Amino acid sequence: MAKLDQAVKLRRATWHLWTFTASKLISSFGAQVYTFAISFYILQLTGSAASFAMNLICSILPRTLAAPFAGYAADRWPRKPIVIGAQVLTVAALGGLLGVSLLAGLSLPAIYATTVVLSLASTFSGVTFSSAVTSLVDEERIQKAMSLNQMSMSIAAIGAPAAGGLLYGTVPMNLFLLLYMAASLIALLLESTMNFRLFNRKAEAGGQEEEAAKEPLLRSMRSGLAYLKTQPVIMAVIWIALIVNFLFGAFQVGYSFILIEKLKIAPEHFGLTEGALAVGMLIMSIWLSVRKEVKRPLVVAKRGIIVMAFTMGGVALPLFIGLPYVAMVIFFGALMLVSGLSSGIVNTPIMVMMQKQVDDDFKGRVFAVLETMAMALMPLGTVLYGFLYDLFPAEWILLSSTIALIGAVLWLARPSVIRRAHPERTAPQTGAAAPVAQ
Repeated sequence: MAKLDQAVKLRRATWHLWTFTASKLISSFGAQVYTFAISFYILQLTGSAASFAMNLICSILPRTLAAPFAGYAADRWPRKPIVIGAQVLTVAALGGLLGVSLLAGLSLPAIYATTVVLSLASTFSGVTFSSAVTSLVDEERIQKAMSLNQMSMSIAAIGAPAAGGLLYGTVPMNLFLLLYMAASLIALLLESTMNFRLFNRKAEAGGQEEEAAKEPLLRSMRSGLAYLKTQPVIMAVIWIALIVNFLFGAFQVGYSFILIEKLKIAPEHFGLTEGALAVGMLIMSIWLSVRKEVKRPLVVAKRGIIVMAFTMGGVALPLFIGLPYVAMVIFFGALMLVSGLSSGIVNTPIMVMMQKQVDDDFKGRVFAVLETMAMALMPLGTVLYGFLYDLFPAEWILLSSTIALIGAVLWLARPSVIRRAHPERTAPQTGAAAPVAQ
């Protein structure tokens, strides 16, 4: 009977694997088509970069502020109602904006308010899903689940702008809202079929879950931080995420600035080079989904970040060496392809490692801290680098940021941290004791 139960669980896990992927693909595609359309709408309506930036702030700031609460909710209450509730909130927000559009026409306050609600719903859904992966699929297929998740987002990143570009200007904005609503409803139906307690280790822990559910918000957050202090490897990963996202502001701001303003790359060719990034991530996701699990994820991620740093510095190369126009487009396309490949080899193995190492009782709070740390300095980095690019030569900003990023990752993922993360891989082959991490 036990074997039969395990076989049933594995079949359910296979269903979860593909349902999870389909749900993410549909919802991500709908969200990105909507984002593409609403961004163009705001720019055409106002002609103001400030209005466009305000919509970005309405997306980033709520995610940063709400992530700790989303993590607390994911650890305290059943995760399925949170995910379903977030999707219902998404459908309701889009329905509200559609109603406003039909009755009075779209306005900036209505768009900003909808962006805030969608951002909050996405935060609760994303953090809860991240903390529930090990409850949805068996341990052997965690890497496949994370790879398929990344694959679905990469496909959406490639296809959504093309679909949005074809539709925008030929169909009314209300149709974009209806498409996103339909995608969210399909995702809602798929997620409602999933069993978020299929491989639930919390249930096996007996009364631990009930005790955790009684913990108040502030005490729960303090206990989550206390848990992190006992996990130096996870703390190193969180600090790496913080530093990488901050310093990569040089790339995010500088790439568009250099290609469009300095090198005068045509918009359609610029779009092709950016699409190469998503293609690289897609290729890496497919490869990771079919290969065996990465054995030393922190080592692989360390090398991947160093490659990403070199691609960031490589953006400055045409400013030093004159290249023909076609060669420049090919060069930047190849550079973005490599960046996408290295980004995929960083994100997926690290997420698999965290899924396996973080205790189920703290997953929501840990992933919330990771989300907050990853997002917290992005607005600051964007503003700071935007200011620096107006004052200093772009090539020296990129090169100095590249050196800083390589130095930071070499320190944060130094050998002592690697030994803590992978002691079984660094232990001597003789009978002598393994080295103790410093």
